[in-house]
Amino acid sequence: MLDSPRSGEEGVPVNIAHLFARHAAPRAQQPALACGTRVVCDWRSLCERAARRAGGLLAGYGLVPGDRIGLFARNLPDYVEALLAAWWAGLVPVPINARLHPDELAWIMGHAGVRLLLVSDDLAAGAGAVAVPGLMDTLVLGGPAWERLLAAEAIEPAPVPPGQVAWLFYTSGTTGRPKGAMITHANIHAMVAAYAYDVDRPSAADAMVHAAPLSHGSGLYMLPMAAAGAVQVIPESGRFDPEEVVELWHHWRGVRLFAAPTMVRRLVRAVRASGRGPGHLATLVYGGAPMYRADLEEAHEVLGFRLAQIYGQGESPMTITAMDREMHRRCAGDPALAHRLESAGTPQLGCRVEVWDPEGRRLPPGEVGEIVVQAPTVVPGYWRDPAASRRTMGDGWLRTGDLGCFDEDGFLYIKDRAKDLVISGGANIYPREVEEVLLRHPAVREVAVVGLPDREWGEVVVACVVAAPGTSAEELERHCLAHMARYKRPRRWVFLPELPKSAYGKILKRELRAQLVASAEGGQQPGGEGTGGDQEPHR
Repeated sequence: MLDSPRSGEEGVPVNIAHLFARHAAPRAQQPALACGTRVVCDWRSLCERAARRAGGLLAGYGLVPGDRIGLFARNLPDYVEALLAAWWAGLVPVPINARLHPDELAWIMGHAGVRLLLVSDDLAAGAGAVAVPGLMDTLVLGGPAWERLLAAEAIEPAPVPPGQVAWLFYTSGTTGRPKGAMITHANIHAMVAAYAYDVDRPSAADAMVHAAPLSHGSGLYMLPMAAAGAVQVIPESGRFDPEEVVELWHHWRGVRLFAAPTMVRRLVRAVRASGRGPGHLATLVYGGAPMYRADLEEAHEVLGFRLAQIYGQGESPMTITAMDREMHRRCAGDPALAHRLESAGTPQLGCRVEVWDPEGRRLPPGEVGEIVVQAPTVVPGYWRDPAASRRTMGDGWLRTGDLGCFDEDGFLYIKDRAKDLVISGGANIYPREVEEVLLRHPAVREVAVVGLPDREWGEVVVACVVAAPGTSAEELERHCLAHMARYKRPRRWVFLPELPKSAYGKILKRELRAQLVASAEGGQQPGGEGTGGDQEPHR
């Protein structure tokens, strides 16, 4: 059955389960799934188990293709098996951030219409207390009910149309409730092709280490790795532990990894501390947040030219622009090209990327506007939210909400999220520019720049800094004045022991702003605070 799978109404293998099924016979005994250094499944057994579990989900629970099943779990091998079984059955997985509050979990499940919830044992008690209309049952991954699915009769991968949803990807909800981006099987096939052309070229001899959450970027990047036949490696801890990841780099060959920039910094420190070098690391793909040039240069120094960059969103999964390892090497080795390391690379395969003004007019190189995308990876819309779908991608162009510009050579430079732009005294100030400058100071470990309301200026620039003990606002202000226009410098300085971050390592600027506003209203100071110098008009 597994040797010659069929799918699609015309016999075309559209179901992304075939990215896995294609290896069941030719790579039958090669590792497909591992936990730490231990192989859990070879390709044949992984596909056989998925085929049986898929049959059990449909026959045992009365599910039909297109039904949604929730995944609320830490990283573990059964997470990979659950995703594959869902696709095999034609179901729609809804991976949910394992760090969400039960109320947030309940809202996503209710909005998605989840019929069955799969959880890891450590989250079962909290998830079991959530009441959602239409939810039939909750299964613990690795528990008795989950294992009984293996007794079902194996089925063929379900035939699905290209436009069927393959992954209901809920955004982080930085403005209001999260929205469910409807990633289709066709979107994912386009993503897999773009990855192979523009990001990395894995093979069946390689390994993907899933240190970032499978519910987001790392789970999506499981798919190009599966297409290549690489083994999916889940750390035994089920989380991001830099020392554990470095150990896995030395065990597996041709290691690939997806990481947020904050994770990259911690890995660099772990490699320095170990004194062992990067081992068999082949490609570390970073994305999800800005990677500052100072951090990138340190990573090159410690890891070598093994980094690749992607810029994407849930609405165009992992696919808008990219910069591969070779381009990193070329730019770092040529002073005339070094500025490109601050860019997000060039458009990926099939992606038409432009920069528009507020009236929807295309802007020339050098002018900043909103980044828009037209591509086969762009989702058709948001689940049960036609108004947001029309606003964001209703005319076939995805409005990313990011501000940026192209240079004359076609490299895209992301300035900031539109909502993060600070307008102070009538001048546009991009927080990322200020952050880049501050991170060049040797005492600065982390920084987030935000705008706060100000009666005189409209907004003022506030720098929230994690720095070495004894670092002063005056010292950092002198550094800023030496490297950028005076009007862009922070007017307030807040020193913090750490910055608030999401489960994926993104700095939560909205939460930071809220803390600062609440502290100001309460007459409190969130950490040590300093004020910049004279308040002259912008010029």
